[in-house]
Formats: sequence, structure tokens, C-alpha cells
Amino acid sequence: MPHRKAIYKITVVRREMMYVGDQPDHSLMLTELEGEPIELQVGLAGQFISRRSVGFHDRIKGAGRMEGYAISTFEYGQVYSRFEGQRDGVTKVTSGNWKVYKGTGKLATLKGEGTFTVKPTDKAREFILDMEGEYEL
Repeated sequence: MPHRKAIYKITVVRREMMYVGDQPDHSLMLTELEGEPIELQVGLAGQFISRRSVGFHDRIKGAGRMEGYAISTFEYGQVYSRFEGQRDGVTKVTSGNWKVYKGTGKLATLKGEGTFTVKPTDKAREFILDMEGEYEL
């Protein structure tokens, strides 16, 4: 399987947070993010159109697990993937794994999986998503 790497700037466009109340700073969050490529190789599916993800976060004092779904849309197809990871409360870096579960158009037979890291930037609600993995069509 070919190895690929992509880097996106992702921005929180919606966030809903609720405190659990069982211990200090325990919260659950639903987030919606949109992304744009910083570094992305154009492939069979053509030019990048959009990237959207929704995620669930369970955090205590800024640390905890997260999981969700991402949809990347290209000129000739879409990629649907699922991700899960863990956020470090001190560094505020999230790292984890992703896996493709569906493709459309020229990406209908796509299989792929890999790893990712999400790091905060100097701007509020803006992050850098660095992902890599193996793909097969």
C-alpha cells in the first residue's frame, strides 16, 4: 500500500460542552471542525473541496479520549473515516488512529488507515492536523 501524508489547518466551527459534575473539570464536548489543506498531494480524486469532522471528547482537566468521524470531499469523490485518540492535558496535543470506512466516486474502493496528531496554534479554536497512513484503491 502506498504511504501518504497530509497536513490540514482545522478550525472549530461549533462546540457544545457540558460539565459532568462527578469531579472538578470533567466535561463532555461535541465539536464540529472544518479544514483546509496546508500540505496535500493531489491524487486520483482530483482537487480538494472540503473537510469536515464531528467529534466527541471526554476530558478531565483537559486530558482524555476523543472519537469521531471525518468527511473529506474531493473533485471526484469523498472519503469517510473514523478516528479515535487521546489528548494530553499538559501539551494539549491529541494523537490517535484513523481508518477509512467508506468512499464514493473514484474513491469507492478506497481502504486506508493510519495515525494523526492535532496540535493547537496561537489562534483560538484553530489547530494543525498532521496525518499519515497507508492507502489502497
